[in-house]
Amino acid sequence: MRAAVLYGTLGSLVLTAVVATPAGSLAPPPGGALADTAEARGTAVAVQRATAAGVRFGRCHRTEDLPSPVQCGTVSVPLDYAQPDGRKISLTVSRTRAAGTRAERQGALLFNPGGPGASGMAFPLYAALPEWKSVARAYDLVGYAPRGVGRSAAVSCQDSAEQAKAPTNLPVHPSEEYKQIRRAKAEAYARGCSSRMSTTLRHYTSLNNARDLEVIRAALGEQKLTFYGASYGTYMGSLYATLFPGKVRRMVLDSAVDPDPKQIWYQANLDQSLAFESRWADWRRWVAKHDSVFHLGRTQQAVLASYEKARAKVEREPAGGVVGSEQLQAAFLKVGYYDAYWPRRAQALSQYLQGKPKQLVDQARPRPEDAVEDENGLAVYTTVECNDAPWPTSWATWDRDNTLLARSAPFETWDNAWMNLPCAYWQEPRQQALDVRTTAGALPPVLILAAERDAATPYAGALELQRRLAGSSLVTERRAGTHGIAQGENACVNRHFEEYLLRGRTPGAKAYCGPHAEPDPREPQVPERQLRAVPRPGV
Repeated sequence: MRAAVLYGTLGSLVLTAVVATPAGSLAPPPGGALADTAEARGTAVAVQRATAAGVRFGRCHRTEDLPSPVQCGTVSVPLDYAQPDGRKISLTVSRTRAAGTRAERQGALLFNPGGPGASGMAFPLYAALPEWKSVARAYDLVGYAPRGVGRSAAVSCQDSAEQAKAPTNLPVHPSEEYKQIRRAKAEAYARGCSSRMSTTLRHYTSLNNARDLEVIRAALGEQKLTFYGASYGTYMGSLYATLFPGKVRRMVLDSAVDPDPKQIWYQANLDQSLAFESRWADWRRWVAKHDSVFHLGRTQQAVLASYEKARAKVEREPAGGVVGSEQLQAAFLKVGYYDAYWPRRAQALSQYLQGKPKQLVDQARPRPEDAVEDENGLAVYTTVECNDAPWPTSWATWDRDNTLLARSAPFETWDNAWMNLPCAYWQEPRQQALDVRTTAGALPPVLILAAERDAATPYAGALELQRRLAGSSLVTERRAGTHGIAQGENACVNRHFEEYLLRGRTPGAKAYCGPHAEPDPREPQVPERQLRAVPRPGV
């Protein structure tokens, strides 16, 4: 999915050409959680070893850029859980100790921000934020870089400079010639992943990410896992809950991926593109409401016309020489994720159309200092999603489905398709997605958080996840769409989050919170780098 995984209702758009699973791929036994497989036995061996080894925390590596009192260490896990005595990889882990007394301390809270491909190493910095004070008194805040990310046996698929090339343009309705170019690019990217990573690539999967959680739990000395997952991190958490239900202490799943195997991952991306169209309209309506500030139009259609005018302009003459329509699209996609971007994107667009491009260039230009991290993130994202499940291998299927969808949801459809198209040409074995579900009483109550208008992980996914995790509780933020809502701007959501983590109490099967306040269009503009530095869920 595009930076996350997706949901929405897709009517007549259905997946019609899923390929058969290649020989040798992993298919779960009927109704099983892979309890008697080589991987399960290998996980047990790795857990035993991790329990004995623990984690030696000390000063963080300079590349982590994490200040004291954050400490870092590593956890060794098998590359292939079916061969626990084979090659090992090291996962980097970060921690701040609970600030409360020994009586207040409840153990470690492990966080995954999503992606796949996002790092949680900065999570311990949350301890300094006022809204996290109570949780940080009770818990060690533990982050980590999942396998493939950063210094955790990094995955790479192409030269970072090649990926960062700009300016580039991205047609909303691509020609046949442009489609041929993107197909060749996707095929080359898939080949690059295999050639760079050789025989290791197939082991970067969501199931192995869930097994890694179990090994990290053991290395931390925790009898049971307390986990907070956002976006794709909710899928990882739901896999863990299915594989290791007896090892869950508490689990918060924020902005939930729909775990239905039919959704992983092709259909999910189509649904995400559809959902982004509605969220894109939310931003345009807000901008129109504040036309006296931004002067971009008094209706959402007028605001769209302003955006399309800017898009056409950067295609003719890239802003600052580095921002074409593809860079513009990437910058404005963030308004679909986070309300915090709404005022600054509107202001930048307004200024650009008045002949002042500085703000737009600052917000949309590629940053050379981020090139290596960005390449790594995309490589992990692609590898995990392509490995996780079957994908259509017929271009005719991709072309038909995305052409049809783009008629009603043009904003994100083809951009999302190009991002995922390497999976059509993937050379590694595909798995079958695990049938996530737990039986009554097997799992402690799990807290699911979701916003009704979330585009990255549409709300239908939260409903499906609750149906599959018996006894779980769903807290819904109505009429809102920010992606990742725990400890954000909604006091009602935050109360449920803290009540659960601190006292283990859920509000029952379902609870509802009103929406948080919309952004103030005149609020001071936070510098782009500062906004980007705030840890946020991925997918």
